[in-house]
Amino acid sequence: MNTSVRIGLIGLVIVAVLGVPNRAYVAPDRQEVVPPKPTGAQEVDVVAVMVDQSTQQPTVLLQGKRDKRSVALAIGLAEATGIAVPLQGVTPPRPLTHDLFLTLFGRLKVTLTRVVITDLRDDIFYAIVYLNAGGPEFQLDARPSDAIALAIRAKVPVLVEERVFDKAGSSAPPRRPSI
Repeated sequence: MNTSVRIGLIGLVIVAVLGVPNRAYVAPDRQEVVPPKPTGAQEVDVVAVMVDQSTQQPTVLLQGKRDKRSVALAIGLAEATGIAVPLQGVTPPRPLTHDLFLTLFGRLKVTLTRVVITDLRDDIFYAIVYLNAGGPEFQLDARPSDAIALAIRAKVPVLVEERVFDKAGSSAPPRRPSI
């Protein structure tokens, strides 16, 4: 083995044993690079269904799992019930509409994979439900309250696009139902 190969192997062993030096030691005059903020949809927890004290409007509160930002969606009373019932672990004596849809999906061998709240325009939120029937995934436009109610029952992720967090954070609370 020649000398340069030995030196290279010794260098590799030293790096393997001691580890790679910190960036500060390698390039102390360079500024630390901050990774870009994650973009795209963020999974959220459905935190609560409550009545907004200022508007007396039923509201569903979502909180991002990645950055803990929150968004509140004003919904109707029936929609609030559709979300609150499974959140509280209550099984109604007769199936509610969302239960009926999931039973129908099951019989048709259609699976709900996720729901995404995609936009907020003119105080109205928009959502898409993603379904799979054994082939390519397909999407359906839905009211966010219905999408959330289905997702909770099916135990699939609810996601919110970053632009929705941005728009909801910079706007006044909805003045009318955003279902």
